Amino acid sequence: MTVTADEVTDAGAGQADWLRIARELADDLATDAVEREQAGKAPLDEVARLRESGLLTLLVPAEHGGGGADWRAACTAVRTVAAADGAIGHLLGSHYFLSFSARFFADPTRAARIELESAARKWCWGGGIASHEPPLILTPTADGYLLDGYQRHAAGAGVVDRLVVRAASHGTGEPLAVLVDPAHPGVVSGSSGDTFGQRPAAGGAVECDSVPVAADDVLGSLSPDEGVLSPFASLAVPTARLVSAQFCLGIAEGLLGEVHEHGRTVRSPWQPFSPQPWPGGSPQDPYALTVYGELAVLARAASALAGQAVDALLRGLAQGDDLDDEECAEIAVLASVAEAAASRAAQEITTRALDVMGADAASARHGFDRFWRNARTHTLREPVGHRLREIGDYFLNGVHPPFTLPA
Repeated sequence: MTVTADEVTDAGAGQADWLRIARELADDLATDAVEREQAGKAPLDEVARLRESGLLTLLVPAEHGGGGADWRAACTAVRTVAAADGAIGHLLGSHYFLSFSARFFADPTRAARIELESAARKWCWGGGIASHEPPLILTPTADGYLLDGYQRHAAGAGVVDRLVVRAASHGTGEPLAVLVDPAHPGVVSGSSGDTFGQRPAAGGAVECDSVPVAADDVLGSLSPDEGVLSPFASLAVPTARLVSAQFCLGIAEGLLGEVHEHGRTVRSPWQPFSPQPWPGGSPQDPYALTVYGELAVLARAASALAGQAVDALLRGLAQGDDLDDEECAEIAVLASVAEAAASRAAQEITTRALDVMGADAASARHGFDRFWRNARTHTLREPVGHRLREIGDYFLNGVHPPFTLPA
């Protein structure tokens, strides 16, 4: 029986129903994932499928018209969708983080207003507020602000309903999270279709030319200076890192699923030919079995670390304003550990899994290469070395990780 998003919302159901919806969407996306990835078209139809599934409103509280689910359900949805279609999994993960940013950076009244409108209109969110991204310029006017400048990369550019971007206040330079309507004629979005991975994810540059911004659409400060952000607002960093980790795990598990099916039906390239069938119908090549075992360990270890970090994040979010700096730092480190493990697992699995398939893995009809290209494109934006340095500094010296929002 198919569970609809309306039924889940009306019943206030839990993670199991959202997981069922995510799996049904993933199954739908998987049927033509290879063809769509190779075509590299803007994912307008895919965003419509996300909207129809109800997954876009999963994190919005039920009293605001949403699904009322938590970040555990959101992480599971991202991972499930990414396993079938990495580009759309990335788009969904960016939507969850950026739509939730109002709760991190805006006051509660403003955040509730934004969530009510987002749920009612089923907005898909995109953009980016990465710390290394050159900010746009926000200039005060008599009745609000004007936004100008160029941002090199914004998730979902050209297909989303709302953008959250990083802007610097004119005169003070304070970094701010700003909500923008991409339909305004002063906003020009361009797809980065020249990347070798994540081609249907609709990521690209955004240019703003005197775009009016209402005061209520300036969500709040992104300043890393001590004392500016509360520990609760600082949870934005580990939240974004866990979205990244879930995306990486989805990519890795998606390819492992393909390898599993392929390995059970196709003889190992290193196994001598024999007219006799394999015992029990499974491949017995020792090299292939060893590789499968190693990759399964990598995936399960990274998954366990991600699960621990999600549990810690949920505890931190539940504390709200009672969260202190030390607790926030511990959550941030756990999220960095999870992201580093997931990133390494995704890179190794998407490389070595192809080895056990042999030359047939290079066939374009299978599209196995898309997993490697999507994982590598994502991990290039967030080098794991930075996470390891922060983890080591915390382990040895107790230094709290800096407020550095990822790409």
